Parts: sequence; structure tokens; C-alpha cells
Amino acid sequence: MAIKTAIGLMSGTSMDGIDAVLVRTDGEGIVERGPMRFYPYSPQTQSILKKALEDAKDLQSRDDRVGCLEEAENLIADLHIKAVISFLKENDLNAPQIDVLGFHGQTVLHSPEQALTVQLGDGEKLAKSTDIDVVYDMRANDMVNGGQGAPLVPIYHKALRESLPDQYSEQSPVVFVNIGGISNITYIGKELIAFDTGPGNALIDQWVQSEAGIPYDQGGMIAAEGGVNEALVARYLDNTYFDKPLPKSLDRNDFLPPKSGEIGVEEGARTLAHISAAAIQKSVEHLPEAPKLWIVCGGGRYNPHIMADLKMLALKTNADVIKSEKAGFNGDAMEAEGWGYLAVRSLKGLPLTYPKTTGCEKPVTGGVLCKA
Repeated sequence: MAIKTAIGLMSGTSMDGIDAVLVRTDGEGIVERGPMRFYPYSPQTQSILKKALEDAKDLQSRDDRVGCLEEAENLIADLHIKAVISFLKENDLNAPQIDVLGFHGQTVLHSPEQALTVQLGDGEKLAKSTDIDVVYDMRANDMVNGGQGAPLVPIYHKALRESLPDQYSEQSPVVFVNIGGISNITYIGKELIAFDTGPGNALIDQWVQSEAGIPYDQGGMIAAEGGVNEALVARYLDNTYFDKPLPKSLDRNDFLPPKSGEIGVEEGARTLAHISAAAIQKSVEHLPEAPKLWIVCGGGRYNPHIMADLKMLALKTNADVIKSEKAGFNGDAMEAEGWGYLAVRSLKGLPLTYPKTTGCEKPVTGGVLCKA
């Protein structure tokens, strides 16, 4: 199959900005990873997106744009246009060299029970403004076919599994862990299985924002001053989500931070970090076999407490836990890379999702193509 050049664009549940990355791929086993850039959102943009989350809570249709949603959608499109133009300039590229943009958009509602997922982003505007074809809205067709609409990156993780360094290549099963606002895993053994495990960074971010007035706990410095509140851990892990059978996925609002003043800010940050790790380890209960290798990507790998707790908990099954960089991957770029990879698969009509990754009835492709 012909190799195509894509730019993957990801704005995740942390709502901190846009990841843009270059990927050359055939949409199957060939993956050449290129440069990556991050374009942060301003506090004003983050404020609008947080309001969009609130306004989207009662949506009944994917096309409704109540409250500030239309404003937020235009803003998301404009910021992605600027990001693509900047990315091309910074990497000495031009539009004709790029076959497709894989555009995630900003998720403001994800409700599998209603077969409803809403990502803000005007793919047609992005295509016309950049002179590059765009594939976007890649979750919807999965839901039409009975799936959860998430996670979508597992098929990319499977491609990466084939390029592990020799020291890890024989370890099996392997699990890729993405710790973003929400954490999700991809299990690669005799089967390909994926699902959301629970809260990632979102609760920690929300907690320190409300209690300390800062965006996030950089390097886990706040958590370093606190201990783990076992009663709070037990309360979170008692959530019925953890017992739900597969497939399953989460909305950002399915787990909420502790009430203000319930515990100290430091203890809260440390406890929520432990909960993120414990929820990931708890996912083993749903897997055919305990993993031998956990490869951690996403912003959560920068939190030393999440990583230390995950390593400690993985000792129960004699598993190794490593950051994605140790396996030769860029943990900041992986989701955006995945979106570029998925866009190429969409162009070729290849499946994006599978019954054991999202619960769809059969392997299905997806995405809407907007020509430049």
C-alpha cells in the first residue's frame, strides 16, 4: 500500500492545547514518526472550553450547538488552522507535501449509553483554510455500529508493538497505558482489547485548580507534601464503573474531584494520583492474562507518584512498568500520531475499531473526509 504523509492533531480531555505531529504511514505496519509541536491554549480559551463542557451536558443531538458551543467550535477550528500553518512553517513543509490532516477536535460530551459523542471542530473550514484534505469525526461511525466510540488509538498501538526494542520485544502480553485526563489501556496479546480504566490527570488538575488556584500539579510537587487517604481511595474504587463488563468508556464528568475542604490540598493531590494508578492496575481484572510490560504515555507519566504507585502495584504480577521513551516512543506525541495514522486508515477504508476495542458489532472504518 502507498505510504501517505499525515499531520495528526489532538486536543485531549486535559484541554491544555493542541498536539501536532507528522506521521508517514501505509495505515498498517509501516510507521515513520516525525516532528511534534505543542500549541498551548490561553486561559481565555480554556475558560470557554470549560463552559462548553457545562453547556454540552444536556445535549440530545450531535448537531445541537446550544449556549457557547458554536463560539467554542469556531474557536477550535481557528486555533487548529493557526497550529497547522505554524507547524508547516516551523518544519519547512508546505501544504502539497501533506496528504491528510487527522483532526480530533475537542470532546465536550461522551455518553456511550446514549450512543452520543460530540467533538467540536469544523473539518470543512480546516480543510479550506489549510489547502489540505481533512479526516475528522472518527468516533461517530463506531457508535452507529454499536460501539462505545472510544478508545480509537489501539490499532496504532498494535502497529507500534511491532517496533519495540529487542529487550522488550519478547515480553507478552504488552499493555499501552495512556494517562491523559482519563486513562485508557490497549492490551496486546492473543487478542486486541482496549477500554478506559478510570480517572487520569483530570481529577488532580481540577483539584489543584479549585484548592490552590494553579493549573496542574507540576512534577507532583503538591502531592509530595501529602499522604494517601485510604478511605478516599476505597470510595473511588468502589465506583460501579470498575465492575462494568467490557467494552466501556468514560466521559470527563463521570468522576468528580473531592468536595472543597473535604481533605487538605496536598493529601488530595497525593490520593488522587494513587487512585489513577490503582484504577489502571484494577483493569487487570478484565484482561485474559496479566501483562508483563506496561508502556506508559500521556501527561500522567510526568507525575512521579502515579508512576511509582503503578510500578509498586505491578509487582503483584511481576510486570515491568516503563515510560514510552524507554521503548523508543514519544509519549507526548502518541495520541496525535495515532490520529494521523487513523486518518490514513480512513482514507483507505481500513477498520479503525474492533469488537474488543469499542464493542462495535464488526470491525468498522470511520471518519468524514473534507476535501481542500
